[in-house]
Amino acid sequence: MKWVFAPVGRGLDAMDVADQTEDHQARCLPYLLRLRLLVRDEEGAPLPWLAADEIAQATQAVLAEVRAAGREAADRGARTVAGGGPGPGTFLSVRLSRLATTADDAVTAAWTGDFAQLRRHLARFDTLTSAIWTVQEAWSRPGPDSS
Repeated sequence: MKWVFAPVGRGLDAMDVADQTEDHQARCLPYLLRLRLLVRDEEGAPLPWLAADEIAQATQAVLAEVRAAGREAADRGARTVAGGGPGPGTFLSVRLSRLATTADDAVTAAWTGDFAQLRRHLARFDTLTSAIWTVQEAWSRPGPDSS
C-alpha cells in the first residue's frame, strides 16, 4: 500500500481558520448573552450595582476573542493575499476599533446609569461583533481555487 499525500492548499488552511473562528465565536457567546440579559429589563429600571463591572468584563472578553480571531485571519491573509487580492485586514481593523470604542461607551453609560445609552451601545456592540464574525467566516471559506 502506498500513501499519497496531497499538498496542503488554501482549502485546508481555510478550514483551520474557519474552525478557529468558530471556537472564538463559541467562547464569546456566554458574554454576549450576559450583555443581552443585563439590558432586557424595563428602560427605567435601575441597573444592578455590579452591572458596570460585568459589562466591562464581558466586553473585554469579547474584544479579546475578536482580536485573536482577527490576528489569525490577518496571518492567513498575509499568506494568501500575495496572489489573490486584498485581505480583510483593513476592514477588520476599522471594525475592531469601532467595537472597542462602543465597548468603552457602553461601560461609561453603565457607570453613569444611562440605561437608554447603554442599550444603544450594547445593541451596536452586538451588531459590530456579528459583522466582524461574518467577514471572518466569509474570508475563511475555501475559494474556488482550493484543492
